[in-house]
Amino acid sequence: MHGVNAPAPSVTRGRAARLALPAGVLAAVAGAFAYVGIVDPNEPGHYPACPLLRLTGLYCPGCGGLRSAHAVVHGDLLAALQANAPAVLGYAGLAVLWTVWVVRAVRGQPLRIDPPPVLLWSLGALLLVFTVVRNLPFGGWLHP
Repeated sequence: MHGVNAPAPSVTRGRAARLALPAGVLAAVAGAFAYVGIVDPNEPGHYPACPLLRLTGLYCPGCGGLRSAHAVVHGDLLAALQANAPAVLGYAGLAVLWTVWVVRAVRGQPLRIDPPPVLLWSLGALLLVFTVVRNLPFGGWLHP
């Protein structure tokens, strides 16, 4: 017989099943960050070069993302922001989104992501401005 406060086995199994996907995503992301933390992207030859940078000499919005992830893993937030500030903000935003996902999964609620179009257009515009400015002569401080 179960205690008064102990959840029934079916409830516990249901919760574990709901947390399986968020746990798998966390494991994959943690593995990727661990790999980038160990294999330094600042050392040539470990990762492929950005095709846009290689072909045109222009930095895409993702250029420096691996270097920023490496710096985050090593606790150097300033270096991470210098390598690619939007990527660091993206890591933080995805961590918040993952946390909301887990809380909702524990409660048995689905995760619904329905951002308003103005938010999506604003984020796209900010990335476009970031990309243009980092490729202008005065935007050298945004180079990875």
